[in-house]
Amino acid sequence: MPDAAEPDRTLVVGEDGAGERVDRFLAARLPYTSRSTVQRLIREGRVRLDGAPCRASVPVRAGQVVAFPPDLGGRPPTLEPEALPIDAVFEDDDLLVLHKPPDLVVHPGAGRRTGTLVHRLLHRWPGWQAPGSPERPGIVHRLDRETSGLMVVARSARAYASLRGQIASHEMERAYVTLVWGAPERDAGLIDAPIGRDPRQRQRMAVLARGGRPARTEWQVLARFDWLTLLRVGLRTGRTHQVRVHMASIGHPVFGDAVYGGVEFIARLAPRDRPSAHRWLRTVGRVALHAYRLRFRHPADDEWLAFEAPVPRDMEAVLLALTEPEGAT
Repeated sequence: MPDAAEPDRTLVVGEDGAGERVDRFLAARLPYTSRSTVQRLIREGRVRLDGAPCRASVPVRAGQVVAFPPDLGGRPPTLEPEALPIDAVFEDDDLLVLHKPPDLVVHPGAGRRTGTLVHRLLHRWPGWQAPGSPERPGIVHRLDRETSGLMVVARSARAYASLRGQIASHEMERAYVTLVWGAPERDAGLIDAPIGRDPRQRQRMAVLARGGRPARTEWQVLARFDWLTLLRVGLRTGRTHQVRVHMASIGHPVFGDAVYGGVEFIARLAPRDRPSAHRWLRTVGRVALHAYRLRFRHPADDEWLAFEAPVPRDMEAVLLALTEPEGAT
């Protein structure tokens, strides 16, 4: 007898996807899938919404089930090792702690197929039996492309399970330093606001009044300048763009963040301050966000490990300019 056909896969619509067109909803959640491919399958009747054929333009509602062919989503491209450097801080048979420079993408995705941290890891460990998904081997958390600082990668299956568990239980400490626009009224605070896809711009995240995933960010003022503030930021959750979205939501976007208002804020400055701001934006050239501290339990012996990475040169140059009398005006 021939093998039975593989059953369709399904996705349940969450609050963050409610209101999206079904073709956009599906294409955004399946890697290596174009919207035109989804639309073709919809026309062929191979995509169903709550068990019935649908049009590509139909908006989905929370709780609805979208069914689609099992092979939709494609296959991740074959990952080839690349002999590119890794700034290792600590390494053993279970894990690697590294310092990620700005502009390094952590894993392949729609915008980057080569040159990622994952490609470098495959070269560093030939024959590696990597835990995790095929396109994100060993990755238990990530930093945005422009964000610098400390990351931990799991080399072994036990490390992968342990580190993911510590992140889920909020036991792992991940702390950042960041420069933000403006002057917070208080010296410390907690932002507790759910984050999900921005319903108007799907490439962005946003604080949502309804839906979204719980997100909590602690912040503390380290130094105040005329119109910039240096903060220490701690994550109680780990949502996409969490620090950037949360700081923007309270009116203090991260300096240099072109996506969440960290560049447009310059228009609010007095004319005499704008040349300095433009100069420092060019100096940093990215989101002024650095993961400076990482603390977790080692999966082998449960002992605490803690690491700190100094502020990188681009942010340090701005801080030095701000602390000089002529740089703070």
